[in-house]
Amino acid sequence: MAGQEEERGDTKKKFSIFDLPDVPMGQLPDHLQLHRTRVLCNNDAPIHTESVQYSGAYATVGVDNSLRFDHFRNNFRVEVVRLTEEDMEFDMVGIDAAIANAFRRILIAELPTMAIEKVLIANNTSVVQDEVLAHRLGLIPIGVDPRHFEYLSENDQPNERNTIVFKLHVSCKRGSPRITVKSDELKWLPNGSELVKESTPSDSASKPETYTSFSCSQETIPEFAKNPIAPKYPDIIIAKLGPGQEIELEAHAVKGKGKTHAKWSPVATAWYRMFPEVVLLEEVEDDLAEELKSKCPVDVFDIEDLGKG
Repeated sequence: MAGQEEERGDTKKKFSIFDLPDVPMGQLPDHLQLHRTRVLCNNDAPIHTESVQYSGAYATVGVDNSLRFDHFRNNFRVEVVRLTEEDMEFDMVGIDAAIANAFRRILIAELPTMAIEKVLIANNTSVVQDEVLAHRLGLIPIGVDPRHFEYLSENDQPNERNTIVFKLHVSCKRGSPRITVKSDELKWLPNGSELVKESTPSDSASKPETYTSFSCSQETIPEFAKNPIAPKYPDIIIAKLGPGQEIELEAHAVKGKGKTHAKWSPVATAWYRMFPEVVLLEEVEDDLAEELKSKCPVDVFDIEDLGKG
C-alpha cells in the first residue's frame, strides 16, 4: 500500500528515456554520427556521403536527417573505371546502397532494346519444336540502336520504323552430314516481310499483302545505310539439322523492355558492391599494429614509426 501511495503521489519525478546522459538530444553517439556523415577523401576534395538518407531516421533524438536534392546533386558523381563493348565498370560516389540498387534494376528492366517477338514458321522439320525455336530466336541479341525505332502497340501496323524483319531458310540435303544452323543465317529483309498472307486473293492484280507495310526500304534510312542490321553475335547455335530436314521462317523484331520479357534486357547481369571503407576508432600500436597488418591479405595497412617519447 505504501508503494502504491507513493506511486500515485504528485511528488514523483517524471522523466523520459531520451533525457538519459547516454542519449543526448540534438546529437548522435559517435559511432552513429560517423556512420551518418562519413567523409571519403578524393584527391583534394572530401566527398561527404550518407549511408542513412531517409528522413526521420533520427527524429527521436532531434537530429535532422532529411534528404536534400541540392546536397545529393553536388556530391554525387559517376567515375567510369572500364568501358568495353562487352561490359562496363563504374563507381557511384555519394549515394546510398538502395539508390545504387535502383540503378541496377533500371539497367535490367527499364532500358529498351530490339528483340525478336514474332516468328512466322513456314516449314520446320527439325527436331526442335516450333515454340522452342521461337524462344531461342528471341534470345539472340540484335546489333542495332533501339533509339532509331519506335514502340509497336496493338493498334499499330508493322512498318520500317517499328519492326525489323529477318529471314531464315536452311536445309540439309539427303545423304549429307548434319549441319549446324547459327545466328548468321538470319538475313535482314530491309523491304519488310516476304510472306504473303493467306487472306490475299490469288487472282488479285494488286501487290500481294504481306505481314508488314513498309513505305520505304530500311536501307534508305541514314542510320542503316552503312551499318546493315544483323545479329550481334554470328555464332549462336539455333538448331542442328539432319539429312532431309529444313527450317524456313520469318522473324520480326520489335522494341521492348526487360520488365516485359528477359529477351529485351540489355545486360546479361548487373550487380554492385559496396565501396570498402575502414575506419579505426582508436589508435592501434605496438603488437596490435603488427597483428593487424599481418591479418590483412592485401596489405592495406602499414605501420608508422612515431619514434620514442
